[in-house]
Amino acid sequence: MYINNKQTGWRLTLVSAILMSSAVQADDEGLIESLTGSDINKTAPMRDLGIEFGGWVSAGIAGNPDDPRDKTNGPVTFNNRANEFHMHQLYGYIEKAVDTESNKWDLGFRADVVYGVDARFTTQGNFDNNLVVDSSSRFYKLAFPQVYAELFAPIGNGLTTKVGHFYTIIGNEVVTAPDNFFFSHAYTMQYGEPFTHTGVLMSYPLNNNFELTGGVVSGWDSFFQQPANFLGGVSYTTDDEKTSVAVSFITGDTIVADRSDTADGSKIERHRSMYSVVLSHDFLDNLHYTLQHDFGVQDNVYQSGGDSKWYGLNQYLTYDVNDELATGLRFEWFRDQDGTQVTGDDNHFFAITAGVNYSPLSWLMLRPEIRYDWVTGANAFDAGASDDQVLISADAIIRF
Repeated sequence: MYINNKQTGWRLTLVSAILMSSAVQADDEGLIESLTGSDINKTAPMRDLGIEFGGWVSAGIAGNPDDPRDKTNGPVTFNNRANEFHMHQLYGYIEKAVDTESNKWDLGFRADVVYGVDARFTTQGNFDNNLVVDSSSRFYKLAFPQVYAELFAPIGNGLTTKVGHFYTIIGNEVVTAPDNFFFSHAYTMQYGEPFTHTGVLMSYPLNNNFELTGGVVSGWDSFFQQPANFLGGVSYTTDDEKTSVAVSFITGDTIVADRSDTADGSKIERHRSMYSVVLSHDFLDNLHYTLQHDFGVQDNVYQSGGDSKWYGLNQYLTYDVNDELATGLRFEWFRDQDGTQVTGDDNHFFAITAGVNYSPLSWLMLRPEIRYDWVTGANAFDAGASDDQVLISADAIIRF
């Protein structure tokens, strides 16, 4: 559905936000259980097998009062279509989680599938990026962001090994809508980090506070198409679990030109590395703060041999008003120093977002937000006509 006039876009978004405050809290159950009184995951066979099915649908609108000529919200991705209502994620998964508390070997697995406008940002090269190519649904894609097996070995404190295709461990924000406070995403997540990997990843807790993770993956967002990269990290959590720090890192070569793109039939590889630091602290039981810093570099991007760099800083502050309502603020700065990550221009990208999470029913989450973006270099919004923009957005997540 396209909204032809920007005043209508404003009104629809504001009405959506107002309607989000009008429901009544129900029991803690999914939509299917709420309607039918039954939950397949609670049946004896499913409990015995340890298998769980789940999923959700998320849909929303990003109201842009500038009504941009190109119908997009500039470099803002995921909810980048201006004044259009879209289904962002129709998401499903099946999982058998490994038991890491026992002293026995255990085998598990997980498979995820997503369809919607978000899927096109998470497809992997040479696999699901071409599953849906119909031009009439060019914004809607199908992706399998996770398909992996997991093995727990009772060695020392317990070694868990993941083999297959899985989400990255880098950064703070994630693809799965219910696991983010805000409807929109930070520039660091959109442009500075990988989304998925294919390979092997192992995790080992040194003690109750420290955990190590490391493995070999096929680059960024690739299904065995890119060279091997090292992916690893270390996390620390205090005894009272009020403070945690996670440092993650990926390094290795990436193919920047394939054999078919070069005159002599050779491929060109460049080395790329990045790290991310995420610090979280609970000032109070209901007041939570997160600080994230990313830094990335790619060697020999230019013919003269120069490197490209990108880095940023994000801050999140959320406050739980009660079990149904929470408020949040996010401030972000992303520096695309050499114009290789976002719009092709050397630029500073800033954004401040204020939002609400409201769960009037156990299976329903409503996320209205207002976001202000600006840049200090070349214009990046309203088809290159403006150096700033305001988005008034809202989405709803219905959990099955």
